Amino acid sequence: MLASVFVGIVAVEHIYILILEMFLWTSPRGLKAFGQTKEQAERSKSLAANQGLYNGFLAAGLIWGIVHPEPAIGRSIEIFFLICVIIAALYGGATAKRSIWLVQGLPAVVALLFVLL
Repeated sequence: MLASVFVGIVAVEHIYILILEMFLWTSPRGLKAFGQTKEQAERSKSLAANQGLYNGFLAAGLIWGIVHPEPAIGRSIEIFFLICVIIAALYGGATAKRSIWLVQGLPAVVALLFVLL
């Protein structure tokens, strides 16, 4: 049960990121979250929406794992998608913003540990 809570937290976080990247990218909240100017955000709006869509796929996969009727299959799905989140966080932290390691990577690592226990 605790594993599902942590996986759910990671899923909700990625739904929030989807909203920021797809719908709020050029808003004051999006500009602040990603440290961009309005002009930078306008130029990269379509790329951000694409990133947001991928974050939505990660969230969908995690939710699928939580609700899957066969617990062993659901656990495997959760493991797969958590590893995807961790890899994305490692890459994002190395190439874009180091705080991604803490904001996205750490919760996914914690959730993965709970799923594996």
